[in-house]
Amino acid sequence: MRWLALLPWAALTAHTAVNALLLRRPGPAASSSGERIAVLLPVRDEAERVGACLESLLAQRGTSDLTIYVLDDGSTDGTAEVVRSLAGDKVRLLTGTPLPDGWLGKPHACQQLADAAADAGVLSFVDADVVLEPEAIAAAVAELRRAGVGLLSPYPKITGAGRLVQPLLQWSWLTFLPLRAMERSPRPSLAAAGGQWLVVDAEAYRRAGGHAAVRTEILEDIALARAVKRTGGRIALADGSRLATCRMYDSWAELTAGYTKSLWASFGSRSGAGAVVVTLLFLYAFPPLATVVLTSAGASSWAAIALVAYLLGVTGRVVAARATGGRAWPDALAHPLSIVLFARLVARSFRLRARGGLTWRGRPV
Repeated sequence: MRWLALLPWAALTAHTAVNALLLRRPGPAASSSGERIAVLLPVRDEAERVGACLESLLAQRGTSDLTIYVLDDGSTDGTAEVVRSLAGDKVRLLTGTPLPDGWLGKPHACQQLADAAADAGVLSFVDADVVLEPEAIAAAVAELRRAGVGLLSPYPKITGAGRLVQPLLQWSWLTFLPLRAMERSPRPSLAAAGGQWLVVDAEAYRRAGGHAAVRTEILEDIALARAVKRTGGRIALADGSRLATCRMYDSWAELTAGYTKSLWASFGSRSGAGAVVVTLLFLYAFPPLATVVLTSAGASSWAAIALVAYLLGVTGRVVAARATGGRAWPDALAHPLSIVLFARLVARSFRLRARGGLTWRGRPV
């Protein structure tokens, strides 16, 4: 009977495996899309990264009517000059207007881009640290239409610093979020999205109020997905690892700053964050520690149960990595450490939020 204690770990790992099988994977478009597609790229001090992103956008094929819009949002490092040198007149380069009161920077930049592409039928928002494969836009738009949703989030393969922490996002979706139920459910609270690359039906975007409806949201990607749902649309997640890569951070310091600015907004409240963190620590950081302690105490049966709980957590991490183009080994073995590092980042985010010390790209959050 004591082995029934493993039920939560077994159920969560099984759920991860089922979601991995059901996860949408955009493939080649059946034919060239005749839709007018706007690729929207907001940039702020991205001179070192925008080149690779822009070159990948200029190399897109499989779409007959695609326009690239880039908005320079007050860069001081020569970002606009890099764009001009690479694209010439092939890209519509916009200069961002000053940030109005009551807006955060990225929603304001995205709204300006969407306004400039008012005649497009599909909007594809792309961050400057994303590099797309040549048929990525065509494949994603085809999947948007095939799924019949208003917003598709094809999550790219993540590279760069933070290999213990970064994959937790995809793992958390696959482990705790019923993906197909999320697609069918009209509940805005049941939503997820990754802002690195979003593909949105323009009518659904306008009906949801666009980025103006999420102007104050630090997690504008999730807020936009909820707005689409709130106004009658549907959303979907997809594995975009074969279509795009994203080098979000080059160092642990950059990752810490990036996560710190937004984690406080991920849980709804401090108490909600505490409940989530404690649950994760119990499920995934406690078992290996318990294995050692129980073995030392001679409780071999319970030690074996704790070890299996740890291995089930590792298995879930491996399944998530395999399903989303991540690195499975040996990173999965350090899953408990990943959870501990995540917990520390959550605590840091709330601490700096309480002190009013959160900033990003030179702007207060």
